Amino acid sequence: MALIDGLDQLLAGSGQPGLPELRGLLQELLGGPAAKGSFLGHSQLKPQSTRVFRLRFAVNGHPDTLIVKRLSPAIAHRNELAAKRWLPAAGLGSIGPPLAGSVADPTGACVWHVYNDLGPHGLDPQRAAPEAVRAAVEQIARMHTRFARHPLLGEVRLHGGDLGMQFFRANVKDAVYALDAWEAGASDEALRLRLLQRLDALRRDLPERERLVEDSGGAETLLHGDLWAMNVFVIETKDGLQARLIDWDHVAVGPFSYDLSTFLLRFPVDQRQSILEFYRKEVETQGSRLPEQDTLNALFQTAEYARIVNRIIWPAIALVMDHAEWATEALTEVEGWFDQFKPVLPSPVPPERTLERAG
Repeated sequence: MALIDGLDQLLAGSGQPGLPELRGLLQELLGGPAAKGSFLGHSQLKPQSTRVFRLRFAVNGHPDTLIVKRLSPAIAHRNELAAKRWLPAAGLGSIGPPLAGSVADPTGACVWHVYNDLGPHGLDPQRAAPEAVRAAVEQIARMHTRFARHPLLGEVRLHGGDLGMQFFRANVKDAVYALDAWEAGASDEALRLRLLQRLDALRRDLPERERLVEDSGGAETLLHGDLWAMNVFVIETKDGLQARLIDWDHVAVGPFSYDLSTFLLRFPVDQRQSILEFYRKEVETQGSRLPEQDTLNALFQTAEYARIVNRIIWPAIALVMDHAEWATEALTEVEGWFDQFKPVLPSPVPPERTLERAG
C-alpha cells in the first residue's frame, strides 16, 4: 500500500519500536489507499517523554492532526478497556479518550495508540471559565455515581488496580520494607529514621482511617486515577460543553475522594469550595450525599498521604539495590511534602486534628 507522502519517514531514526505498523495504521485511519496528501511533521507533547506526539498532515486538501502514544501492552489494554468497554457500559463513552485505533509492535515491546486530536481545549486551572470547570466536575461526578457498586468493578480492579485503603496499607508496608533495608550512611541515617517514624504513625492510624473510609467514603467506584487538570478537556459542541478525560493509565477502583482530591489540588485554594459545590450538587441529583467538610478533608488527607508514601518506595529501593545517588535527594523532597501538606479545603479544623474530628 502506497503511503501518504513523507509518512515513511515518521519518527525515522528515533529508535522507536513498531514504526512500520504505526505508519500502516495511520494510512488506514487517514483514508487508506485512496488518501492523497503529505505528512507535515510532528511535535513532542511531553518534553520529558519520547512517547507522545502530535502529527500534522494535509490529506485530500484538508489539514488533519492526530495524537500517537506509545504504551506498554498492559497499560494499552487498560486504556482500551476504559474507552471501549467500561465507560460505554455506564453510558459514558463520550467522556473517554477519543481512541481512533491501536497497533502492536510484533515483538510485543509496545502498543501504539492513535487518538483524534482534541485541540487546545485542555482545562487550565489558572484561566478556565467557571462554566468549563462546572462541565468537567459534573462529568466526573456522573462517572463516580454511575459506577458506584457497578458489576464491572471486579474487572476494573483486575486490569487496573485498587486505590482505596488496600493501596494505603500496601504502600506503608512496602516503604517500611525498603527503608529498613537501606544501610544509610551517617549523613542520611536521620532522614531514614524520620521517614520510618512517619510511617509508623501512619501504620498506627490505619484502623481509624479504615473506619473513616468505610463509614464516610461512599461506595467504591471507578477512578480515573490521575485526575490532573491536564488530563481534562472541555470542548464546545452543538449540545453545549462536553468534558473528556484522557490518559487512563492509572484507572482503578476506590473511593471518590481519591480522584476529587487530585482534581481540587490543581486549583487555587480560593476556588476549591465552589468547585466542590458543583460536584456536591451533581451527586445529589443522582441520589447521593457528600460528607461534611472536615470529613472530606480527612478523606482527602488519606488519599494524599497514600500517594506521598508511594513515592518513598521507589527511591528507597534504588538506594538498596543500586546505591543511586539521586535517591536521597528524592526522599528529602518527599519528606518535605509531608511537612508542607495542608487541608485540601479551607477549614476551621486545625490540620493535625482533621482526622480525629472526622472520626
